Amino acid sequence: MSETRKLAAILVADVVGYSRLAGADEDRILARLRALRSDLIDPIVAVHHGRIVKRTGDGSIIEFRSVVDAVRCAIEVQAGLIERNFGLPPERRIEYRVGIHLGDVVEESDGDLMGDGVNIAARLEGVATPGAICLSEQAYWQVKGRLDLKVSDLGPVQLKNIAEPVHVYSLEVGQPAEAKPALAAIAATVKPESGTPAPKSGGWFLRWPALAAVIIGLLLLAAAGGWTMLGGRPTKPTPAAHLSIVVLPFANLSGDPAQDYFADGVTDNLTTEISRFPGSFVIARNTAFTYKGKSVDAREIGKELGVRYVLEGSVERDQNRVRVNAQLIDADSGAHIWADRFEEDSADLFKLQDQVVERLATTLGYELVKAEAAKGARSTNPDARDLAMRGWALDFGQALQPSEQRTIAERALFEQALAIDPNNAAAIAGVAVAYLMEFLSGWGNAKTDYDAKILGQADRAIALAPDDPRPYSVKSAYLALSRRFDEAVRVADDGLAVSPNYPYLYGARATAEISLGRFDEAKSDFQQAMRLSPHDPERASWVRQLGHIEMAAGHSEAAIAKYKEALDAGDHSVWIYPSLAAAYALLGKMDEAKPYVAETLRLNPSFTIKWFREHASDISIRNEGLRKAGFKEE
Repeated sequence: MSETRKLAAILVADVVGYSRLAGADEDRILARLRALRSDLIDPIVAVHHGRIVKRTGDGSIIEFRSVVDAVRCAIEVQAGLIERNFGLPPERRIEYRVGIHLGDVVEESDGDLMGDGVNIAARLEGVATPGAICLSEQAYWQVKGRLDLKVSDLGPVQLKNIAEPVHVYSLEVGQPAEAKPALAAIAATVKPESGTPAPKSGGWFLRWPALAAVIIGLLLLAAAGGWTMLGGRPTKPTPAAHLSIVVLPFANLSGDPAQDYFADGVTDNLTTEISRFPGSFVIARNTAFTYKGKSVDAREIGKELGVRYVLEGSVERDQNRVRVNAQLIDADSGAHIWADRFEEDSADLFKLQDQVVERLATTLGYELVKAEAAKGARSTNPDARDLAMRGWALDFGQALQPSEQRTIAERALFEQALAIDPNNAAAIAGVAVAYLMEFLSGWGNAKTDYDAKILGQADRAIALAPDDPRPYSVKSAYLALSRRFDEAVRVADDGLAVSPNYPYLYGARATAEISLGRFDEAKSDFQQAMRLSPHDPERASWVRQLGHIEMAAGHSEAAIAKYKEALDAGDHSVWIYPSLAAAYALLGKMDEAKPYVAETLRLNPSFTIKWFREHASDISIRNEGLRKAGFKEE
């Protein structure tokens, strides 16, 4: 039998007092364990890329590709169990102990794992208290500083059949970390908004999308506050946290009950996609489906489930044509925040379902950020998440009407967030975005090290939150604009591997592809971005870029049509006007070019061809048009 030696994060868990529980009522305990595995544990393991190596009766051995994934999975499961056990007498509670270790293991050809890595994780589970997670020192150092729950240092522990003592740390799920005086002191120095007290200290264990998982800080709030996690309902209303939402089952309006599967599929897949949003907490489908077919009040659901938003909708299928309605409701007020309606034709219904979900999820992500930013702006005590959300909301539309004051304001919000939580990945990525806009528009100091300000911050955000597409997007865009085109494409590809429906990654990749002469690929990427987010505030900039492709291909008339379409759609940036001037000049229409030359110089009196080449896609024929239009070389 062949074997492979490797480093792995191993999680071992089992039920506390299983023999006692089974002795009292074996049939019932087995049924509850099966339900927990199918409804709670296995889905969470899958979300965090875990591989169940083996079941050990009442427990499991699970391999993860990183300690971050293993710890996140453990916290989610333990938080879910807290909610499931709410109101039950102690003798009926199912509680798990968990041990996590990062170490050397041997993988055999059948997938089984052996070695000290597994043995130490198993012994750590044995010393954990009910509901806790014990980490070896090797595992703890992978997540140290990112946790916002109580950590007990148990010191060196002699584990059974392990030769050397292992330094053990115990994570107490549901118990917040003790305040950090140094961090509180930093937060106290932050200048608040007018009349607003300085935000209080608070940090979160972040991995922004998990455009593949639920953010852990919100899960901890859920555990502490009694939220519904993956089944059941709280016995009393609890405060809703940021970006908390339930997707109610979409109604089947086809008149044919056999079509329920299609509407249910839209609901299921949309729930999964929304759970990938940075900072989201999404009620699981098993709880959401308890409302199927019922007339419900969004405000009551919000109170019952502890969520800020309710998404509801309907699907009507007529042969291969599907009509979809969706609306987002503020659960506090019952007000409708956003609605969308569209029709699609497709012979492939599963492909059509994917298209429906992609479009809804992408648009909804933008609308939720706007809604959350508005809530944060009204808060008298904004936290790091509020501030970061407000910064990102300010960034929307900057590509169309860049504003130095707006950029300064958004960066200030991100920096305030970081003063509260230095590891807030969304704020770190936001700082990089603000510097990118400064670089693009030429507002900054010529001595600024933009590689450090943009690439350095983007890399840090990726390290903290590898599933968040935003830092990949800003990094790719900057690399493309600083003429590192192949690297820009590679970074965009990396981002799309973790978040394939993020439109700005397609836009960033396409920007590099234009300069590489890959016009067909660039056009396809811009069109995909617009399909994913048809009402996006950045859409006009993508149309402008399609004009660049026509320009590069020598189609000046077609380029003008695209540029004017972008202009009509709201693109009033410093990049649209010189492009129009160049296109008209190439056609010899100098009178038509003059107004765009004048507007370019009004927006940027220092505009030169050299500046444009350094701040936009480098297109040789456009440069020639700029010369003909009368712009200075440098």
